[in-house]
Amino acid sequence: MFQTVANFDRIGEENAFAVLARATDLARQGRDIINLGIGQPDFKTPEHIVEAAVKALRDGEHGYTPATGILPLREAVAADVAKRTGAPVSPDNVVVVPGGKVTMFAAILMFGEPGADILYPDPGFPIYRSMIEFTGANPVAVPIREENGFAFSAEETLALITPKTRLIILNSPANPTGGVTPKSEIDKLVAGLAKWPNVAIMSDEIYGQMIYDGLEHTSLLSYPEIRDRVILLDGWSKTYAMTGWRMGYSVWPTVLVDKVRKLAVNCWSCVNAPAQFAGLAALTGPQDAVHAMVAEFDRRRHVVVEEMNKISGVSCATPKGAFYAFPNIKATGWKAKPLASALLEQAGVATIGGPDFGIHGEGYIRLSYANSTENIRKAIARIDEFLQANIKAA
Repeated sequence: MFQTVANFDRIGEENAFAVLARATDLARQGRDIINLGIGQPDFKTPEHIVEAAVKALRDGEHGYTPATGILPLREAVAADVAKRTGAPVSPDNVVVVPGGKVTMFAAILMFGEPGADILYPDPGFPIYRSMIEFTGANPVAVPIREENGFAFSAEETLALITPKTRLIILNSPANPTGGVTPKSEIDKLVAGLAKWPNVAIMSDEIYGQMIYDGLEHTSLLSYPEIRDRVILLDGWSKTYAMTGWRMGYSVWPTVLVDKVRKLAVNCWSCVNAPAQFAGLAALTGPQDAVHAMVAEFDRRRHVVVEEMNKISGVSCATPKGAFYAFPNIKATGWKAKPLASALLEQAGVATIGGPDFGIHGEGYIRLSYANSTENIRKAIARIDEFLQANIKAA
């Protein structure tokens, strides 16, 4: 038998891909499956972005690029981030990476080792904890509670920091809850972090342009007092419907840029060249498609909340950002993962059980409303019908 390093015995998964695979398999068998599980926009990448990649290919952009990305793209990222956050950003601090997960991987790898603590949101994106455990660091869950509007609590987060804490991971707007942490709470957190100057912060803001009800996104980059220890995670996947292009970017403190550049050289070399030109067109071209997608997600959001709240035993808080709802199913008598499995296998609706996002996810399921309104209504009707027939079967 091969003997791999112990780290691989600890690494986890993102169960949304397992659910997607099972849903796909059932559909191939002829089952009518509605997928509210996977977190990707159901829109095509805007045409001008696609054409920019095609042009780059025809123009001969077939070779390696700098490990951190082509300069025009890094300049465009810096300008876009500065415009949206009000924080000056140098292109030298921007690193273009093959998807948002790579920023998580790099940041956690830099700070995670046995004896170190890393704080992460729970429920939260499962790769946070997976990568923390892979490095041997101690994962410290920051509870994300429905009674707080699925925002993180500054007081609770600060109370978890110890001299062993190396990195704090924050996510707003949040996956899987759709929660948005208000500026007042972020202000408290930043003020409290003054006592912990050696703690780095990775702020996952991949859904920063998907926010509703007139709320404004507050970026951790906009606080000068912590600017030299914030790692910003963002990208093109959600905002521009480019999940399959594998395009992300991050803004790094100056002292860490060369470290992540070396990781790129040792691992992915660079992001493929034509995709970078597509990313450039996305940032510098018309934003109409972005606004149209967010407006459509907003409409679907209201449908999900209204229809889920009609189901006996279910309550669904209104998400404030991203394209996920996180309905509370505790009163149905079902545990979340068995319910999600039964809904897929028996009702033909793919959802994700809350515990796939952490221990505090029990009692909830995640619904992605990155699907048509017609399909959303049909799926929720199936959920309602299933629960009416099986509410005592848990």
